[in-house]
Amino acid sequence: MVKNMKVLQINIFGNLSTGRIAVDLYNVLKNNGHQGLVAYARNTISAGIPHYVIGTKQNVYIDALLTRITDRAGFFSKSATIKLIEQIKRYDPDVIHLHNLHGYYINVEILFNYLKSSGKPVVWTLHDCWAFTGHCCHFSAIKCDRWKTQCHDCPQRHSYPASYVDRSESNYLRKKQLFTDVKDMHIVTVSKWLEDITRQSYLSQYPIETIYNGIDTSIFKPTKSNIKEKLGIKNRKIILGVASTWSINKGLKDFIELNKLITSDYVIVLVGLSKQQIKKLPNNIIGLSRTKDVNELVEFYSAADVLFNASIEETFGLPTVEAMACGTPAVVYNCTALPEVVSEDSGRIVEANNIKQVWKVIQEMSGNPLIKEKIVDNAKRYEKDFQYQKYLDLYSRIVNKECGK
Repeated sequence: MVKNMKVLQINIFGNLSTGRIAVDLYNVLKNNGHQGLVAYARNTISAGIPHYVIGTKQNVYIDALLTRITDRAGFFSKSATIKLIEQIKRYDPDVIHLHNLHGYYINVEILFNYLKSSGKPVVWTLHDCWAFTGHCCHFSAIKCDRWKTQCHDCPQRHSYPASYVDRSESNYLRKKQLFTDVKDMHIVTVSKWLEDITRQSYLSQYPIETIYNGIDTSIFKPTKSNIKEKLGIKNRKIILGVASTWSINKGLKDFIELNKLITSDYVIVLVGLSKQQIKKLPNNIIGLSRTKDVNELVEFYSAADVLFNASIEETFGLPTVEAMACGTPAVVYNCTALPEVVSEDSGRIVEANNIKQVWKVIQEMSGNPLIKEKIVDNAKRYEKDFQYQKYLDLYSRIVNKECGK
């Protein structure tokens, strides 16, 4: 192991979703005697984390507007990216670790031209598929495979990063030219499913390996919860859904359909909804906005009788693992990465969008509950210190030039 490595991470968020992953990875670096810096653009970041803020809120708004008009996601924010590169040069890291590069905050052309000329080793963790498409982050729901050869006439141009026009073909060619032929880059995927997909893309020229997202099992664990009392649902059983952003592909409509089947001793609780989504819910579904308090989230997981992850496009499924770590079984669909996460000891895998089967399985698990200790044990393989040690090993191999394809 190289002593005192310096790793600079680049990510859209400071404390949300992949931002939590970047912060956890920094802490693992620090605890193992290394240094780190997290460069991010949106939200805040935990106290005590060395960081650099990319651009401004105004920069993000302008980038988002220009993307909507032009369909050029990732090709604005020039000034913010130039200043970021100046910060990278000052920090002089041993490894540059990229996370999500979409999100209206960075110019990938300027960034990758610098990466190609700098000679710095690069690790790029793919949390979705945006890196090898001409527009979208996910394509499984519509069963599109144009990304394998060349995107064109994008059927999802109105989906994030939404645009009024379609430039998916030129975006694809431009991104392919930029993202290939980086001298020393290693791709990490967050599931075997995403690894397989990536190996079919133009990024297949790079070494690729899977490192699962990690969770802090000292925080995500079975916890005494008074959530049922707070929500006034007494002894009813909670079917929980959690997402940072809810959409059709995250399964919001499936919960509404499930709500038509469940009996009065059950209640659906959804966390992470927008105010508009909450207003449109049926009266007997409890809809809540995103919680910024991780301890409150743990209480929701611990109070739930089952977590239902109704997503049909999931590259890992962090809420599923977090719920299992709190002793709550999960029901997931048999598509994308979710079947990798759930075992017979921790939940059930059902046919995608088969709501009747979902309800049947939930009832069966309630009648014959899974053993909480086995559910927790299954989640322990995602403990962050265990998973993120793999990143430290990867950094060391890269710095020591020990990586092969």
